[in-house]
Amino acid sequence: MLAAGIVSVAALARGFGGDYLSAFVTLPVGAVAVVFLALLALVNARGIKESTRANVVATVIEVGGLAVIVVLGAWLLLRGDGDVGRLGRLGTPEKGAAAAVLSGSVLAYYSFVGFETSVNVAEETRDPRRSYPRALFGALATAGAVYVLVGLAASAAVPTSRLAESSGPLLEVVEAAGGVPTRLFSAIALVAVANGALLTGIMSSRLAYGMARDGLLPAALTKVLPGRRTPWAAIAVTTLLAMLLALTGSVATLASTLVLLLLVVFFMVNTAVLVLRRDPGDGDHFRTPTALPVLGAASCVVLATQIEAEVWLRGLAVLAVGTVLATVATVRRTGRGGGEGTPRDAGSAREPEAG
Repeated sequence: MLAAGIVSVAALARGFGGDYLSAFVTLPVGAVAVVFLALLALVNARGIKESTRANVVATVIEVGGLAVIVVLGAWLLLRGDGDVGRLGRLGTPEKGAAAAVLSGSVLAYYSFVGFETSVNVAEETRDPRRSYPRALFGALATAGAVYVLVGLAASAAVPTSRLAESSGPLLEVVEAAGGVPTRLFSAIALVAVANGALLTGIMSSRLAYGMARDGLLPAALTKVLPGRRTPWAAIAVTTLLAMLLALTGSVATLASTLVLLLLVVFFMVNTAVLVLRRDPGDGDHFRTPTALPVLGAASCVVLATQIEAEVWLRGLAVLAVGTVLATVATVRRTGRGGGEGTPRDAGSAREPEAG
């Protein structure tokens, strides 16, 4: 999950320097990604309260921009410039309808990045057992509805080939409709990208901190700022890794790698649910039907077959590094008597700012 978060931030950083930014200025994508990630790290280090406020503002702007796309798509159809028939054309000469649906499902995983990361800050909410599930499923339902509307509007308004070739596909809808300054929508898109990167960056740094506190990563990552109580060491390391990935991979490659890592994570989570069902647990809690985790694990396996070979190589390399770190951490903890000398005991760490 940590690796997926870092890859996601890197992909968003490269996306920030693409077509949307070029509406204002043309700069090297790599340089933009590095500066962008450095600025996000500073906001992250400032604290949860500040990051959350920035997220609320950015989310409102982002949803407003998506609503504009839906309206513009409908306008294009009403004036006769769109083609509703494109919505029913599945597959290509090389791939049939079933393969097209599977490929689209793999891409759709990237659209929902962020929901799985929210669990890492759930403990910073009041009564998470009650409030977090409601917030999560409510957000999933809302985002799903918005995504469907945007997908229908964009596909009907602009030829599929034009959308596929663009690094700013929603901007293509704006240009085709006219009436809305492309710079205005580009600004909205940049805010949306920055918002996603900030949230994922927060998750990655907090997850790295928690793993270090539990002895699964080096203890140095538990260092926090004296006044803000934010995990500056974890923020710095995760940001540097994201910079490295952003400089060595394209948006498409990083996005595909992220999807692969998420499929691995979700497969393991669904498998773990089957094991955890044997534990009655403490207190009242939700108990999922057996069929759901079985179907979830099976779907991950099926979707993983759609990942390209070169993406598997990059993804397996990342997973190998994680496996080595986990093995080393396990050996160290076993050698120290099951946890002696962990970051919590060392007194070098305190909980990050809870807002």
